[in-house]
Amino acid sequence: MEKLLRLFLSFLLFVFFSCQSKEEKIEQATDYGFSFYQGKPQHMNAFAYAIELDSTNAANWRELSVTYLKRGIPSDWKKYYDKAVLYDAEEWQPWRGYLYLWFYRDYEKAIADFNASDTLTPDFIDAPQGQSVDYWRGVAYLGLEDYKNAIYYFNKNIEAETLQAGEEWVDQKAFLFRGISYYELEDYEQALINFDKVIHYSKDKTADAHYYKALTLQKIGNISAARVHADNALKAFNEGYYNERPYVEEMRQLYIQDLMILTDSLKEK
Repeated sequence: MEKLLRLFLSFLLFVFFSCQSKEEKIEQATDYGFSFYQGKPQHMNAFAYAIELDSTNAANWRELSVTYLKRGIPSDWKKYYDKAVLYDAEEWQPWRGYLYLWFYRDYEKAIADFNASDTLTPDFIDAPQGQSVDYWRGVAYLGLEDYKNAIYYFNKNIEAETLQAGEEWVDQKAFLFRGISYYELEDYEQALINFDKVIHYSKDKTADAHYYKALTLQKIGNISAARVHADNALKAFNEGYYNERPYVEEMRQLYIQDLMILTDSLKEK
């Protein structure tokens, strides 16, 4: 009797799923996939099944690709993400640039995808991961050590955000990275202006801006002030106020060793 009951229940499930439309099956599969973290086998298998049902769904190709990316399988990430771009370039090409930028540090390909977004959506500025492509281009050019272009795109981003919402709403890292670019070009006056903006808007909770301000002051010979900011950088760092990113290293990631080297270099001889 128990065996017959199990067979009957299996038959009912078969009939139920057979009666579902393709769209219902896809929705059920993706809902199941989203109940797991990206990178989990269940997430991967759910979206692979959804794509079997509809191979033209760009969002599902993108979701499948990212799960391979986060499992450290780049060959599959690339071929699957390219499918997402193929079926919906407007949506996913700038996002591919973001992944090139952070997961592979392939700055040239990242910039190419960000540039393409300007052509694909000429009436507005795309903002993958909540930041405009101008901001991301600035970061990519900073990675390439092309500081003049980095400043150009950070300027565009900062000006647009300031016009829309006010300078206090600009991402503080835009000022930090622009300041670093000026620092590398030995324009120490502009570098200090940008680091001071970060310190101001963060209410002094920024190891990175204090660190780079100390470096800048050291360069121009103001050692006593540099020591103050080096101490502030160490304090903020120990309190957890430093830039970092999930999964990957931040651009110009700050480590405790950097602070120790700076502090030692500022000691009285």
